[in-house]
Amino acid sequence: MQITDDLNKLLNILPEEIRLPLEQHPQLSKLIEVVMDVGRLPEARFPGTAEYLSQTPVSKADLIHCIERVGHFSGDNRAGIEQTLHRISAMRNRAGEVIGLTCRVGRAVFGTIGMIRDLVETGQSILMLGRPGVGKTTALREIARVLADELNKRVVIIDTSNEIAGDGDIPHPAIGRARRMQVSRPELQHHVMIEAVENHMPEVIVIDEIGTELEAQAARTIAERGVQLVGTAHGNQIENLIKNPTLADLIGGIQAVTLGDEEARRRGSQKTVLERKAPPTFEIAVEMLERERWVVHEQVAETVDNLLRGRQPNPQTRTVSETGKVTITRELPSVPAPPPSRSVTPVRGNTGWRASGQMMPVPVLREVGDLSEEKYFEQLLDASLHQPSGFGRMQLDDADDFGGTAGPNGEDLPLHVYPYAVSRHQLEQVIRVLNLPVVLTKDIDGADAILALRSHIKNQSKLRHISKARHLPIYTIKSSSIPQITRALRRLLDMDDPSSPDVAELSLFAHNGSEDEIEALEEARLAVEQIVIPKGQPVELLPRSAKVRKMQHELVEHYRLKSSSFGEEPNRRLRIYPA
Repeated sequence: MQITDDLNKLLNILPEEIRLPLEQHPQLSKLIEVVMDVGRLPEARFPGTAEYLSQTPVSKADLIHCIERVGHFSGDNRAGIEQTLHRISAMRNRAGEVIGLTCRVGRAVFGTIGMIRDLVETGQSILMLGRPGVGKTTALREIARVLADELNKRVVIIDTSNEIAGDGDIPHPAIGRARRMQVSRPELQHHVMIEAVENHMPEVIVIDEIGTELEAQAARTIAERGVQLVGTAHGNQIENLIKNPTLADLIGGIQAVTLGDEEARRRGSQKTVLERKAPPTFEIAVEMLERERWVVHEQVAETVDNLLRGRQPNPQTRTVSETGKVTITRELPSVPAPPPSRSVTPVRGNTGWRASGQMMPVPVLREVGDLSEEKYFEQLLDASLHQPSGFGRMQLDDADDFGGTAGPNGEDLPLHVYPYAVSRHQLEQVIRVLNLPVVLTKDIDGADAILALRSHIKNQSKLRHISKARHLPIYTIKSSSIPQITRALRRLLDMDDPSSPDVAELSLFAHNGSEDEIEALEEARLAVEQIVIPKGQPVELLPRSAKVRKMQHELVEHYRLKSSSFGEEPNRRLRIYPA
């Protein structure tokens, strides 16, 4: 990691009897803050310890010496030093006079978001939670720079306390090409958030310390306009937001619902329960427990639902070693163990694919022997669900086995691909699951081909010029969806045959690999392979949640078929059409 702290500029505002001991201190590079209170000894704070810098108590003259050398104190009693990230906070007495200062060191740390870079690239809104001093603002600053400079997005920072981009009119270089909007008074922060969207056409809004109900409502308005949000909020964990009525809207809001007798018995709960009111403003939440250990909730809606129903969520725990290696673990197994067998009889209770109705082709059923197509399809689904192995995994040798073979244009395998504006996380997932002989590279000089998003490549004449000069083929896709990426990589390897689509690998399309997701995807796969393609009949699937329907849509797209959602919640479902 690279650290920039401009520490000399902070030391220069301190009185000489405080500055000199600090300049000679062996832990100067780890200094967190300097505390100066009238009538008390000046104190320097380091990680895990604090030391007095002088045996002479701080006087009002010392405080005036500092105040004259910093910027204007705003309504939240904070000031800064121009073009630095340092923060000077004032304590006042009842008469409004400054009687104490906290001079906090601001550091720009480059490389802090390696743990969640894949999440930042997805375009989903991210909420950062954590105690003061754990590095939330530092992470925000780095996320803004990466989005603006490396992903070429239009980023606007709402900088209420000038803590993200520093004091003064010129923002600190640590935010890269991102733009910064300052807030004249802290209570107007929500107005500036809306103004940023309406006036400056951002793709990403970065906001620090969402703390009021108006700011939470402004965040929801911004998210509903299709703008990616990256922000922090007061609280250590998602449970803190659930219990905080002011900020609960960030994770969907909480409401009391009265259940009917039958539903209460089915759930085994009381008749009045708490439920999530709406989709969360932030799809992803990151709990920053320590600087090198973060807990990631990839599906905030699912986490909140589990907590409200008394279940234990299963988030990712991401840690980074001293060498920069990121390790991802889960406390609980991500995929529940399948039951040993399944019978043809309907499943009882609230689990299983038959719990919410029957699936059938849209036209009138024709009898096939003694069984209707409906019963025949049920038996197919039953037979497939108790198979112990994975569904249709494409069998390929390991990448190491391709060393002596050549790619479609004579390249040595594995094929080195340079991705441009395509989700690296999705690419790595497809390569890993399908075991393709492909390596992603950040060095265009060592690439065999370029895989780019079609909408982004049109305006990139420089990239087209480089590919032409180096004879690199450019393959484009419409979107960073699993089917598009899978088809493109198979086309790169000369493995794609449009006349006979490959068998779908369901784990590619499942987000968590849960039993319900696999059942829904297997239902869609069988509908396509057993009814839609061979018989040319449209099929309606069972009602599913919006998240699961999206997976089913992607699976149908994999077969080069069309599908649409229809009906009202909670009975909204997919209809698959023949080609």
